[in-house]
Amino acid sequence: MNIEHLRLFVRLAITHNISQAGQELGLSPAVASAHLNKLEESLGVRLLHRTTRKVALTEEGVAFLPHAEEVLASVETARAAVGAGSSAPRGTLRVTAPASFGRMHLVPALPAFFARYPHLALDLRLSDSIVDLVEGGFDVAIRNAELKDSSLIARRLAPDRRILCASPAYLQQHGEPSTPEALQQHRCINLLGLENWVFATAQGPLSLKTHGPLRTDNGEAMRDACVGGLGIAISSTWSVYQHLARGELVQVLAQYPMQAHTAIWAMYSSARLLAPKVRAFIDFYAGYFGDRPYWDQDLPDSP
Repeated sequence: MNIEHLRLFVRLAITHNISQAGQELGLSPAVASAHLNKLEESLGVRLLHRTTRKVALTEEGVAFLPHAEEVLASVETARAAVGAGSSAPRGTLRVTAPASFGRMHLVPALPAFFARYPHLALDLRLSDSIVDLVEGGFDVAIRNAELKDSSLIARRLAPDRRILCASPAYLQQHGEPSTPEALQQHRCINLLGLENWVFATAQGPLSLKTHGPLRTDNGEAMRDACVGGLGIAISSTWSVYQHLARGELVQVLAQYPMQAHTAIWAMYSSARLLAPKVRAFIDFYAGYFGDRPYWDQDLPDSP
């Protein structure tokens, strides 16, 4: 049984598209289709339902898939056992990430990443929509939302600290709040669905519903409106650290930290089948960001 045929079959089970699965492995659609035919012939069963628009697994294909994954995992383990040099990560890695975070913090590190892993290629999709990792055929999803119950495996890459910010012009005109309750008298800029701001206090969590002239679904738009003097906003430090350094924004209510169980996460479908290219990507960025990433270096610790 040909290992490359198995690898193609597993990618096809994720992408449901022969052309896409073949392209990821450097195969033309015709060659990919021929490889799948040979796999079916070697097994003596039909693994795929093929139409002009989509490919789906047959009942036999569904039953065969975990065994194919097991074989590929064993091959990767065997290669790793004889030394890292003989199993250098290679191939195309498909990653989805939030648009702002990806542009600001993933892309600038790519020269160093490719210098370390010259045999890897990256298909990076930046979107603020939460895409389905498996349905989209992605190897890794970078997320900065609070994690819910999930069948995916998650590894924390970096903290995602949230703070309140305002522009000096806004504070000069409207004054600076001295307590969270004082925010009720201020113009607050909200991210859609996050109008309740929760503070950690000595008496426990304090939740306030805030109001203001702008609500948006885009973090960069919220930050830029805050820089423009429209009001007070919650922002991740990775998004505003440069504006704080330039004096375009000022931290507000620093003595009242936000209560948020958030972080930058790398999510993938299975630890047991963690491919070298996936491990390389996650390990690289976990080391690049570190326990206290560069965007938090110049900020005071939370009280």
